[in-house]
Amino acid sequence: MEGSELETRVARLYDELGARGLAFRPSCYLGDEWFSPEGVPAIAIPFYLAHPRLKTLELHQMLEVEGGTAEWCHKLLRHECGHAIDHAYRFSSRPQWRQVFGSPDAEYTPETYRPRPYSRSFVRHLDNWYAQAHPDEDFAETFAVWLAMTPEEWRDRYRGWKALEKLEYVNAVMQETAGRPPAVASGRRISDAAKLRKTLARHYALRRKLYAEDFPDFHDPDLRAIFGNGDPGDESAAQLMRRNRAHLIQSIVRWTGQRKYTVNMLVRRLILRCQQLKLPAPRDQGRLPFELAAYLAALVTNHLHTGKFKRRL
Repeated sequence: MEGSELETRVARLYDELGARGLAFRPSCYLGDEWFSPEGVPAIAIPFYLAHPRLKTLELHQMLEVEGGTAEWCHKLLRHECGHAIDHAYRFSSRPQWRQVFGSPDAEYTPETYRPRPYSRSFVRHLDNWYAQAHPDEDFAETFAVWLAMTPEEWRDRYRGWKALEKLEYVNAVMQETAGRPPAVASGRRISDAAKLRKTLARHYALRRKLYAEDFPDFHDPDLRAIFGNGDPGDESAAQLMRRNRAHLIQSIVRWTGQRKYTVNMLVRRLILRCQQLKLPAPRDQGRLPFELAAYLAALVTNHLHTGKFKRRL
């Protein structure tokens, strides 16, 4: 990371910790994705953030660069620091921690949790109400907010919220921790990029497989319902979707928070299916963009909650 933009971003994280009176400095290293190894007071940062050419490759392969901007990177660093400091001081082993956040032994399904968007029991830091994914994520998100804001700011922002109790708890344990050496000082660096022998081709093949999905024929009735009143000779449904593809993807990613790669793969598969079914686009296209966008957003949102592209939960 030395000499890259990550060096200054990690330094900023350390400055924030120091400004809050904490002596803790998580070890940061290049890994294959964002995470803090279980039980280790360290943060793995994706290797592609260490060089502009690798960021460009990530963008071409996955259509987005997670943590690629300064603001996004700092948000993720604060979140992962929440995990790392918990690993360092073992806060989650305390009975009171479990009373506040829940059991860390709860089933962990971060790709398929069902958030409650209007809940005031959780802070809002990362997208998709990520604090609701698991008690460990709840603590990490609460810590990130505590670190990013002054006490006056987070008390004002979360006044009247149940999440404020969690912030006050984090504030109390951090004051208790200030100046104390961690119970765990080191550990194994999982997926250390310096030791990985996987090629970039293999890495991206596995990632694309993880986020891509085969879409069953049960989308056919929905596609026919959307485009079924077209007349032969009109613009085809596939052509219409290709023409609006960029705007559809941009809007759906913005409002659902889903990965751009996943949304792009869904749209591409549905365009291909429209072409195979030879569906025409209706001449009267007044409501069509709204119906199409709403349908795609429903599929993507349900995928966030269930791991499946389907119309209903």
